[in-house]
Parts: sequence; structure tokens; C-alpha cells
Amino acid sequence: MRTISITVKGRVQGVNFRYFTKTKADTIGVTGTVKNLPNGDVFIIATGEDYQLNDLFEYCKDGPSRAEVTGIIKEDIELKIFTWFEIVR
Repeated sequence: MRTISITVKGRVQGVNFRYFTKTKADTIGVTGTVKNLPNGDVFIIATGEDYQLNDLFEYCKDGPSRAEVTGIIKEDIELKIFTWFEIVR
């Protein structure tokens, strides 16, 4: 298990990015959080196995159909244990 942060840039707010990210995370068994940032980015913290985190990261490169991802940053961070994946408002 490991934890990563993902910052997604572009037109990623107002297009259901958080909802679809949560749906994807729940489907593949990743725990963590997703939230909108004041600068317009979406920020994700995710814990899971390598294959699960890679799947989530690949999803975030495109996001939902109305999203326009222009950049994505992934970083390994200290392991964080979550009970589930949730949208932070």
C-alpha cells in the first residue's frame, strides 16, 4: 500500500470531476479524498496498491467527458489510511 497526491489542472471544476473520481475510486477499491482547490485545480489524495493507483492516475489524465485536462502532477506522499473515498467540500 502507498499514498499519492494527484493535482489535475485545466477545466476540471463544474464538470463533475470529483463525482466521477469518487465513482472510479470506489470501483477499483482506492480510499482517500478529492476536492476542488481555490485556483481551479482538483486535488486528490489516494491510498491503494500500485495497480489501483496507476488506474486512478490514468483515469485522471482525461477525467469525465466535459473536462479538459491540461496538466496533471502525481507525487508520492506519506502513507495515509482512509476508511473510504470521499468528496471534500
